[in-house]
Amino acid sequence: MTEPAPTDLIHLADAEGNRCVVRVRGRSQPGVLTGHDILHADVLVSASFVDARLDLYLFQHDLDSWEQELSDLGPGRTAALGGDRGLSLDIHVHEDGWLSIQVDDPDRLTAALGTRAREDWIAEHRRRLEQVRLTWPREVVETAPGAYEWSPDRKR
Repeated sequence: MTEPAPTDLIHLADAEGNRCVVRVRGRSQPGVLTGHDILHADVLVSASFVDARLDLYLFQHDLDSWEQELSDLGPGRTAALGGDRGLSLDIHVHEDGWLSIQVDDPDRLTAALGTRAREDWIAEHRRRLEQVRLTWPREVVETAPGAYEWSPDRKR
């Protein structure tokens, strides 16, 4: 069976070369019950002063939180991804439409950059999230704290 192609959960870029991409590469431990639904992603950050690739592991609750963050996002608000296990990414929306993006990997890098996003960027990122979920659906259920089993809907 062929592995799915990487999918961008976040893709923000401008004409000046500023870029922040969260590219989901696949399952962290496919076929291992406790790690199957954890997704491995690359965080790619580029600007005139930085060109970095950092690792990010996404749990299903991270995707749920990102969905909620996108729903609540607007001028003066900030959406965040990650953070409780290492790398964090914050996107702050300014009143004038500019975005401030901060990437903080405590052991490696802290970078902030600004970019102007397209007007429909939030709707685009909702579609990106849906594509990630379709590509790597939740296939493990927690039946009790610390007890897991395969979902009856799992595609083998």
